[in-house]
Amino acid sequence: MSKIARVEWPTLLLLIATYAVWGLGTSALYAWSPVLGVVATGVAVTQFASLQHEAMHGHPFRNRVLNEALVFPALTLTVPYGRFRNTHMAHHFDPILTDPYDDPESNYFDPAVWGRLPRLMQLVFRANNSLLGRMLLGPLIGNVMWLVGEARLFGRNAPGVRRDWGLHVLGLVPLAIWLWWAAMPFWAYLLAVFIAHSLLKIRTFLEHRAHEDVFSRTAIVEDRGLLALLFLNNNFHAVHHRHPGVPWYRLRQIYDANRAGFLAGNGGYAYRSYAEVFRKYLFCTKEPVPHPHYPKAPLDSL
Repeated sequence: MSKIARVEWPTLLLLIATYAVWGLGTSALYAWSPVLGVVATGVAVTQFASLQHEAMHGHPFRNRVLNEALVFPALTLTVPYGRFRNTHMAHHFDPILTDPYDDPESNYFDPAVWGRLPRLMQLVFRANNSLLGRMLLGPLIGNVMWLVGEARLFGRNAPGVRRDWGLHVLGLVPLAIWLWWAAMPFWAYLLAVFIAHSLLKIRTFLEHRAHEDVFSRTAIVEDRGLLALLFLNNNFHAVHHRHPGVPWYRLRQIYDANRAGFLAGNGGYAYRSYAEVFRKYLFCTKEPVPHPHYPKAPLDSL
C-alpha cells in the first residue's frame, strides 16, 4: 500500500465532521441562535486544533504534505501550523519538559525572572495558575506571550518563522472569504476562538508537572467522556509521550493494556476524570509559578 493510500478513517471522518460543524456554526446555526452558533464554532475550533496535533504526528496519512493540506485553514487565528508543529516537536524531547527556557510549552518561570516581575504581574500569573484562571485569563496571557515571542523571532529572521507566518496568512484567506459570506460576524468568531483556546487550556493545565524524574512529569487523566474526545485522548498524555506516533483512537487501548505499568512509570501522576481535576483545581493552584527545581538541569535526572 502506498504512503498516500493508507488512510486512518476515524481521523479523516472526524476532520470532515469538524469542518461541517464549523461551517454550520458560523452560518445556519448562528443565524438561528447566535449563542449556539458561537459555542458550536468554539467546540469545532477546539477539535480542529486537536486534529492539527494529530496531523503533525503523521495522521491520517503517512504523507506529510497531504496531512498538512488537510489542516491548512487558519481556524485558530493566532498559531501558524508550522510554528505549532516545530515547537511541539521540540516539546516532545522529554528531558526538557517544564524547563522555563527549553520547553516551548512550559508554564513555569525561571525563579530569578519571577523575582524581578512587578507584584501586579505576579498576581496575574498566580491567578492564571488555577484552572478557572487558566480558562479565563490563559487565552489572553498565552496569546500575548506567544505573539510577542514570535515577533522577536520574526524580527531576527529565525529559521522558518517568516515562512510559517507567510503560510499562515495564506491560511487566513479562506477563513476571511467564508466569514465575509457567513452569518457570523468577525467579533463573534473571535469569541468562538476564545472559547476554543479556553477549552484547550483544560487539557494543558496539568499535562506536565515539575518533577526531578523525567518520566514523572507527564500526566494521565482517565477521562473517557466528551472532553476526552475533544482532546483526542491526549488526556492519556503519558501514553502519547511514550508512543507519539500512535493515532488518538488507540491510546486508550494501549493504556488499558498496561495501566499499572504507565502509572508506575509516571510516579502515579494521574486523575480519575476531568471532574476530579475541576474539583481540585478550579479555584486552587496546582504548583507555584516559579519552577521549583530550576536551575537544576533537567538532564541531571536521566
